[in-house]
Amino acid sequence: MVFCGTPQFAVPSLKRLLSESEFEILGVFTQPDRPKGRGHEVAVSPVKEVARAAGAAIHQPERIRTPENEQTLHKLAPDVIVIIAYGQIIPGRLLPIPRLGWINLHASLLPKYRGAAPIAWAIANGESVTGNTTMRIDAGMDTGELLLQQELHIGPEETAPELAVRLSEAGAGLMVETLRGLEGGTLRGLAQDHSAASSAPILRREDGRIDWSKPAQEIYNRMRGFAPWPGTYTEFRGQSCHLWGKPVRRDVTSHVPGSLMVERGRVFVTCGAATVLEILHVKVEGRKQVTAAEFANGARLKAGEGLGGSS
Repeated sequence: MVFCGTPQFAVPSLKRLLSESEFEILGVFTQPDRPKGRGHEVAVSPVKEVARAAGAAIHQPERIRTPENEQTLHKLAPDVIVIIAYGQIIPGRLLPIPRLGWINLHASLLPKYRGAAPIAWAIANGESVTGNTTMRIDAGMDTGELLLQQELHIGPEETAPELAVRLSEAGAGLMVETLRGLEGGTLRGLAQDHSAASSAPILRREDGRIDWSKPAQEIYNRMRGFAPWPGTYTEFRGQSCHLWGKPVRRDVTSHVPGSLMVERGRVFVTCGAATVLEILHVKVEGRKQVTAAEFANGARLKAGEGLGGSS
């Protein structure tokens, strides 16, 4: 087989496949090394680190669709290509190369949450259940035939990075089960119900802007889903600030969404439907993160002040 993947989410599956003697990995395709961080030091992908430690042949094309890489795949002649969060679109002409197809692990119960950010949007939308799907990819965006699925419950306080760890670890076993079923001829694909599809588009910075007219639970769900990026942010005294908090039960002193309340070092904000969010941490643009109490003391909050343009 050939393995295509890039981020940490793909690592548990790669490790599991490397550990199983029945599978032979002929090559690992991952994204090219990229400058990262403030120092712009060149960083390798998590998948490359694992592949290098295992002594696997590594390929890092800028574009897998080029004739040279197509020829490489034909020469490798894999029975199957496993593709997990690779980061490149596979053109239709490459799909017939492996006998068993290109098999993808997607972090949702397809056809729900097709797209680049299924974990983030499942949490942001308040889902209590999600899961993994293995599928044989086609020319569409996560539209290929379904192979196996597994459900996982989402914890009420679980964040996107935490859920990603659990899904990736569970998905490794699902991928092995899928490959065994395909090779043994006991697993058949099932067409998706496209009428039941929903999308999980790539996250944009604007997705993190807090709408204080929404109930506190909805805002909290987006805080959990959009961690660590883009996070959730609002405006305070003309500056952007990222917030983390949690819904609480309490009476409101103002029904204007975004209104601030300070009581004994605790900071609360009124949300839609007369709900309340307690702010726990604040990071004003250009400054370090502080607790809500430190923020309240430093800002010397005034009565009637609000967030996001409210006053």
